[in-house]
Amino acid sequence: MQKRLLLAIALLLPGLALAEFPDRPLRVIVGFPAGGAGDLTARTIAEMASQAFGQNVVVENRTGANGMIAADAVTHGSPPDGYTILQCPMGTMTISPNLPGQRLPVDVVTEMIPVANLALSTYAFVVAANGPYRSVAQVLAAARANPGKLTFASAGIGSAQHLSGEMFKRMAAIDIVHVPYRGGAPAIVDLLGGRVDFFITNIADVSGQIRDGSLRLLAVADDVGHPGYPAPSISADVPGFSISGWFAACGPRAMPREAVEGWTRAIRQGLENPAFRQRLLDNGLTPNFEGPEALATRVEANRRQFRELIQAAGIRAE
Repeated sequence: MQKRLLLAIALLLPGLALAEFPDRPLRVIVGFPAGGAGDLTARTIAEMASQAFGQNVVVENRTGANGMIAADAVTHGSPPDGYTILQCPMGTMTISPNLPGQRLPVDVVTEMIPVANLALSTYAFVVAANGPYRSVAQVLAAARANPGKLTFASAGIGSAQHLSGEMFKRMAAIDIVHVPYRGGAPAIVDLLGGRVDFFITNIADVSGQIRDGSLRLLAVADDVGHPGYPAPSISADVPGFSISGWFAACGPRAMPREAVEGWTRAIRQGLENPAFRQRLLDNGLTPNFEGPEALATRVEANRRQFRELIQAAGIRAE
């Protein structure tokens, strides 16, 4: 009798070990507070996965260090079984690992893998609507007439907005001053108040102010743009200028293949849903599915781009 019982258990064990992913609730960790584009995309990924898997998917906000605290929670604070993933934006995966002077809790280059891209993020060149500028050409003319006087805002040293402004400065060969803030919200407040001249930032972060007319959209930062916010490209005045962001899902490097495939499939299927696509568009994002290989190619290209810019501009973390 005991031998039969042991045999039955042994026969059952392989089935238990090969249980289909996922067989319990999952988590999406996001490194930014509620209300922003990072939180929106994390919750969209969670809903897509919940529909695809029939499982509860919890979103956790672990803010700080440009998403690195959240990345640490995924790589070092959770089993690498694919049940916990990171909502990973461009800055966390491509800028932070290239910025000298930082003590990072996780090496995203060696400890994380791309899973799937959800959306592209158009960057916008914005000024106060009650200010003097109505085109990028006018900003360039003012900068050349007044070297070292014009200012551009950023969400902090080493942020994507900082690098966007530095790229604009170098490619246009102008002398302008960087003014870093502790996040995008205070930068927008000072831009509206006329205390800084312009801001190149994720259009999702300023879509409300563009719509209500308090900020003027002069240009977009790439040649694709956003269908809801028609504007010329910065490259029309600064040839070759191009920068855009993205929001994706990433996981720990030891994440099982079936988990990677499951999350990738959930996001791909989710982006076929018109309601999810419209939600992203309404918030200034462009739906754009990419699987692990295509996303890895994008990540590496951005790392090279930002590494060169950071070195050329001599940017260091503070």
